[in-house]
Amino acid sequence: MFAVVRTGGKQYRVAPGDKIVVERLDGNAGDRVTLGEVLLAGDGGSLKSTDGLTVAAEIVAQAKADKVTVFKKRRRHNYRRKKGHRQQHTILKIVAIGDQKAEKKAAPKAEAAPAAPAKGKVTKAEPQADAGVTGTPTENPAPASEKAAGAEKPAKKAAPAKAKAKAESGSTKNAAPAKGGAKKSPKK
Repeated sequence: MFAVVRTGGKQYRVAPGDKIVVERLDGNAGDRVTLGEVLLAGDGGSLKSTDGLTVAAEIVAQAKADKVTVFKKRRRHNYRRKKGHRQQHTILKIVAIGDQKAEKKAAPKAEAAPAAPAKGKVTKAEPQADAGVTGTPTENPAPASEKAAGAEKPAKKAAPAKAKAKAESGSTKNAAPAKGGAKKSPKK
């Protein structure tokens, strides 16, 4: 069964079990509210009478919408105004339309646990389904053998000492290069 209700100046098509976001209604989370202004009701393809029909809902949460920036400007008059606004909403869960209540959905059945590996066999660890982790584990980047682990990496070739000393000389280390390519020595 479905119904079209009006609340907060807007119309919503609802069915038992639906969650909708409406303009703010008084109440706290968990409170029950009744939406009395039912415009249309039906079941499948046939319409039903809306006389005395009400929609029962439960407040899930009181929330705020995203921020909207209001910016006014009049050019050449040095006039600028900037304001922000966050509209308040109520999240409702439709419990019943008239006397028809929401059906509870059955929880998905847990799959059978895989058989435990035999003793002495080492298997690759697999992610657990209930841990909430997705994907496959990555390989260990460490080498498999101790020889490969103990081998030293080849050393980088050292730069000539003269060039290194020239590059990092005291006050000229961070200085900009001289104009004309090379520095001119002062005349004596």
